[in-house]
Amino acid sequence: MEWNRREFLKIAGATSAVAAFGGLGFDLGQAKAAALAQADKLKFTKQTTSVCCYCSVGCGLIASTDKNGEGRVVNIEGDPDHPISEGSLCPKGASHYQLGKNDRRITKVLYRAPYSENWEEKSWDFALDRIARKVKEARDASFTVKDAKGRVVNRLETLASVGSAAMDNEECWIYQGMLRALGFTYIEHQARI
Repeated sequence: MEWNRREFLKIAGATSAVAAFGGLGFDLGQAKAAALAQADKLKFTKQTTSVCCYCSVGCGLIASTDKNGEGRVVNIEGDPDHPISEGSLCPKGASHYQLGKNDRRITKVLYRAPYSENWEEKSWDFALDRIARKVKEARDASFTVKDAKGRVVNRLETLASVGSAAMDNEECWIYQGMLRALGFTYIEHQARI
């Protein structure tokens, strides 16, 4: 039998593919066992949908929490019914589980005083009170009631806000209302940056 160049390349390619992938030992039984173990792990959990907090895409998540009343997260995965991501997540979004299940996660307020090199643990009341006080001080020091032409403007141009992609429309509406009541003019969203 005579072969031309094209037939030789077809046969050589097929032989190489069989030799390369035939010896790898693909065993779908292991994948099936892993999927069944995952399904058993999630059998007694409550599933809640959420949105990824990392970027402005807004990928959907399904968070599985323990039903025993502990409320701890057992698993987080992409939501296949979500219209944006359809179940897929980027590497950063896929690591959501580590936000709550991480021994090195900072869970207390750390404060470093001006010109200090050391961090101190403070209470949440201290942090919230300090933030509110600093915002009030900045607002009182630079609030503009009237512009150069004498028109009432009631604005604050020394503070700005950058919103989060993890906020839904209702949260954004309330947040922007609070900022406008303070007089903010520079209100931005992380999706536009």
